[in-house]
Formats: sequence, structure tokens, C-alpha cells
Amino acid sequence: MFIQTEATPNPATLKFIPGRVVLDSGTMEFTDRATAARSPLAERLFDVPGVTGVFYGSDFVTVTKDDSDWQHLKPAILGAIMEHYMSGVPIMADGRVDGDEPSEDDEFFSPADAETVDMIKDLIETRVRPAVANDGGDITFRGFKDGIVYLKMQGACSGCPSSTATLQHGIQNLLKHFVPDVVEVRPI
Repeated sequence: MFIQTEATPNPATLKFIPGRVVLDSGTMEFTDRATAARSPLAERLFDVPGVTGVFYGSDFVTVTKDDSDWQHLKPAILGAIMEHYMSGVPIMADGRVDGDEPSEDDEFFSPADAETVDMIKDLIETRVRPAVANDGGDITFRGFKDGIVYLKMQGACSGCPSSTATLQHGIQNLLKHFVPDVVEVRPI
């Protein structure tokens, strides 16, 4: 089994591509050992000293580290991913991926803004998320109020030094161009 690695804009996060499906749909993020208990692979990765976060996309795993050196962490992470796939154990212990998409109950916006929100969600889904997935992360819509779009950043995007520039110069400009009601974009 050959696992490719790619750098991400976040120096604390590396993208690992196992050449196999990681998740059939959605994404999953594990920010600590307790949340990792649902996934045998995430548990193995958190066993590697220095790992502070794990994120699954459709065909990749991003791993976030503390101030440890990638040179020392990378072999252990590659080994954990390889062992997992060779074991045949499912990626999720319970077989379910919940939390991959926020439910509409988690979103906030005025019913009067429903048409604007639909346009924002469509742009995020078709233009933003694919680009962000290439960098090992994900961004999802959380809310819209007073012209401000609230987005949740996950994986390599969470804590990335360039995430503010991505939000303000990339996503904000895109949304303002296509949706005149948008005045600002903020992380939540």
C-alpha cells in the first residue's frame, strides 16, 4: 500500500492520501482522544505522541500536530494508517458518519433570508468546498445575520495561519460578488 502525503497551507497539518475511500460521504473531525473513540483509525492516530487533530475527507486524512517535528511523526502516522487499512476494520466503529453535514437545526438565519442563504450555500458547495478539500480541510455554512455569513472551518483550515486571508479575500470576495446582501464573512 502506498500512501501519498501533501503539505497544506497550515504548517501544523499534513494531508495523507491512502489511495482508497476514506469516507463515502461528508467529513468527520476529531479534535481530541475522546471524540476519536468512534473511529479505530483516529484512535490509532491519537496514539502517536504529538497528534492533536484528525480530519477525514472523501479520499484523504489530515493530521494536525503540536510543535513536534514532522520528520519524527510522519513514519508513525503512515504506519498507523497502513495498519488500519490492512486490518480491514471499518473507518467508523459504529459504521455511521454523523456530524459530516450540519443539520438545519444547527444553522441560523431569518426565514426572510432563505433565498439569499440558498445562493450562499450553493456557492460554498460548488466553489469553496472543493478548493478547500484540496488543501485538506472543509468549510460549512453555519449562519447568516445582518449581512454577515458565518462559516465553520475544519481540518487543515482550522487554525491555519492563512485562514483569515482565505476567508476575507477569497470567500468573502466571491460571496460579495455573487450575493450583494453579503457584507462580511466570519469563522464560527
